[in-house]
Amino acid sequence: MNLFDYRGIIHLHSSFSYDGHASMEKIVSAAQKNGIDFLMLTDHDHLQARNEGWEGWQGRTLVIVGEEIAPRFSHYLAFRTDRPVSYGTDHEGKEPQKYIDAVNEQGGFGFIAHPDHEGTEMFHVKHYPWTDWKVNAYAGISIWDFMTDWQKSLNGYFEAFLSFLFPAYFLKGPRRITLERWDSLNQIRKTVGIGELDNHASIKRVFGISFVAFPFNRALKFISTHILARDPFSGDSKHDIGQVYHSLLNGCCYFSLDYFHKANGFQFLIEQEKQEYYMGDCLRFSRNAQLTVSCPMPALIRIIRNGREMSNSKSARLSIPVEEPGIYRTEAYLKSYGKYRPWIYSNPIFVT
Repeated sequence: MNLFDYRGIIHLHSSFSYDGHASMEKIVSAAQKNGIDFLMLTDHDHLQARNEGWEGWQGRTLVIVGEEIAPRFSHYLAFRTDRPVSYGTDHEGKEPQKYIDAVNEQGGFGFIAHPDHEGTEMFHVKHYPWTDWKVNAYAGISIWDFMTDWQKSLNGYFEAFLSFLFPAYFLKGPRRITLERWDSLNQIRKTVGIGELDNHASIKRVFGISFVAFPFNRALKFISTHILARDPFSGDSKHDIGQVYHSLLNGCCYFSLDYFHKANGFQFLIEQEKQEYYMGDCLRFSRNAQLTVSCPMPALIRIIRNGREMSNSKSARLSIPVEEPGIYRTEAYLKSYGKYRPWIYSNPIFVT
């Protein structure tokens, strides 16, 4: 089956957010220059961008307006809601199940945002982790957050300066604790993994000089989430937004660092009895199943089963037999400037 690979950005803030500094015009222009197919906007605690007509096709980029429910801790990215969801008087985010349920009651869905964010004390960046893992009924979780990853490199002034100039070279990939939790959650129920950007185009001031830390034309080169759609975008906003939602909710998606080489064309599937199963699919185990990973260029490919590596290869394609049930996902690391760097992380295929 031919699937259509669309590259999107999940979790970003415009000037509609109290801490956002880029207009929608600038964000959309940057998206089109960077070849972004869809944007999932998440301004804090409102849907004003939708009210002002920004949702839908804007030139070559599809804009989807969601919301970041953002108390002090336990931030939640909510989509497909008709009206904003409030955390009310829960300013610390101690009862996130209440706003998860409120999103679901509207027919919406959501993702836990930057679950293991630590901030950085040296540069006075607060930590914003998720604090309650007893919650349920959320669609998925952010696995790789650009800001969480990048801020981990801010350990000294000189290193921070280099990291600001060349951020992609300092990214380490998803945190081990996040990947381990994700693998554990998928043992209980399907938990979709996404990548997020969390960019605000923040204005910083150093030695009396103000500058934008990550203007969107620069920031959009980093962490993306790709959906695989069964049909091409039609140009009808409502239909195409529905396609994005359908792919995300089914876990037919992967996330990547597209800076060194675009990930478009990545494939991960299991073929069994002439049927093909893709990310997010579930199939019953048969001894003639074959797992295949294909990358746009040679990489270090790792096959992960139930949270543990079972195979790896330095190539553009890896194919192995599936010999037992399990939850299978894959990671790919791209060699650039003498080092294997985090590149692509797939959602799982479930073999029961």
